[in-house]
Amino acid sequence: MEPTRSNSLVESLARLTHSAGIVGTAPSSCDIHGGFIASRLRDGQLTGCPECSRARQAVQEAEERAELQRQAVAARLERLLGQALIPQRFKTKTFDNYRAESDKQLIALAACRGYADRFAENLEAGRCLMLLGKVGNGKTHLAAAVAAVVIEQHRCNAMYTTVSRVCQQVKASYSKESTQSEREALDIFRTPDLLILDEVGASYGTEFERMVMFEVINARYEDVKPTIVISNLAPGPLVAALGDRTVDRLREGGGVVVVFDWESARREASNG
Repeated sequence: MEPTRSNSLVESLARLTHSAGIVGTAPSSCDIHGGFIASRLRDGQLTGCPECSRARQAVQEAEERAELQRQAVAARLERLLGQALIPQRFKTKTFDNYRAESDKQLIALAACRGYADRFAENLEAGRCLMLLGKVGNGKTHLAAAVAAVVIEQHRCNAMYTTVSRVCQQVKASYSKESTQSEREALDIFRTPDLLILDEVGASYGTEFERMVMFEVINARYEDVKPTIVISNLAPGPLVAALGDRTVDRLREGGGVVVVFDWESARREASNG
């Protein structure tokens, strides 16, 4: 039985060799790996060095793994950018396309760029950023640019929203038909590594807005998570709109305040 099995194996190998176009073997040599036994093909050609072949295969497999990893990273970044909820108008806003001509504009740009570049440190400290002042000076532009750096370079998540949307979310939880409690509604804004709150104080601090803003900002303060606040109010009126306790939490740990007090870029454009 043993010789029969052995003969069958030899015959099978011979058939496989023949089907692959191999008609024999011959000694060959590789400049890198030295001598080896090459297979002779029907056309007379000899197969190459098996060690070189394995090396090329390893390189190809590594490149394929790297490409799959790149695609996975790109998909994750696309998902994070989508989850950031940046308005369509501001999705392409970067630090490079922010128009900074005056000294004040250059200072604002540098402050926001520095905050983004050092986000790992700011995240650890829960350090907030307040962009305050006149309408049309690029506050949301710069906040969107910060979010892009946070997502693409620091691999953290960010969320953009307005105060009115936060208040609507909380109010909706009071409905009898709601499947979400007030706490669950507020926790939506507690989760992101970076929360951008726009239009803060737009209704000039109604009691409900003041309560909701304190709950959101205080929850993030307790979790040591940074928040970017965007408001058309100057620092003094912002305190009146939000209350001392809320603003104190934004200032905690060296919170950064950037004041936009120059003439509106949009107004200048409309004036020709």
